[in-house]
Amino acid sequence: MTDLRPETSPPIEAVLFDFSGTLFRLEEDDSWFAGMELDSSLSPAQSREVDGHVQAELMRRLTAPTGRSVSMTPEALEAWMNRDLAPHLHREAYLHVLRESGLAHHHAEALYAHVIDPSCWTPYPDTGPVLAGLRRRGVTTAVVSNIAFDLRPAFDPLGGGVDEFVLSFEVGAVKPDPVIFQTALDRLGVAADRALMVGDSDEADGGARALGCRFALVDPLPTRERRDGLIAALWAHGLQV
Repeated sequence: MTDLRPETSPPIEAVLFDFSGTLFRLEEDDSWFAGMELDSSLSPAQSREVDGHVQAELMRRLTAPTGRSVSMTPEALEAWMNRDLAPHLHREAYLHVLRESGLAHHHAEALYAHVIDPSCWTPYPDTGPVLAGLRRRGVTTAVVSNIAFDLRPAFDPLGGGVDEFVLSFEVGAVKPDPVIFQTALDRLGVAADRALMVGDSDEADGGARALGCRFALVDPLPTRERRDGLIAALWAHGLQV
């Protein structure tokens, strides 16, 4: 007799997390912009004042996971396309974005310094509890990030809780390339069909589905507006923490 019962998915043994917009968010402090003005020679149509609207747009340009927001020369585009593979390209790419957005060079340098400072990144309210809860359940975790600086220190105030960090500039591959996801799975010793990828970009993070991983999309809202997005994403895939 043919078994007509629906197939069930194997249990999740590992969760892979994106970093920016998923576990942490780069949220500006007004002090970052103190004394900053737009360079009217670069952006004559805009007010010289870096007000709240300008701040929000600059932060969007610094954290958008895909696409580009300013005009680029061939050299700048080359740096942008490879920015997450090498620190010097990351620096070159984002300083270009900030300068093209109207910031004078010294202001662009100051703002970029916050981008690559792990202490400037804010964890979502449920990041720590989720990582601790998964560890208690015996579910291993990895941070899989397109990034060109060492973000590990950002997790120190949370007590760690991550088993592996798979960072694009260290492994030479960027999402959605399957190589970066496979590297995480290999390090954790978990098959793709027993892993869940959680991220804020369907285009980049959703690339894990090509290997057979499950995928949960979260909204990269400000941390004060997304209190339990990670918990909800895990619950939707049968993981209660």
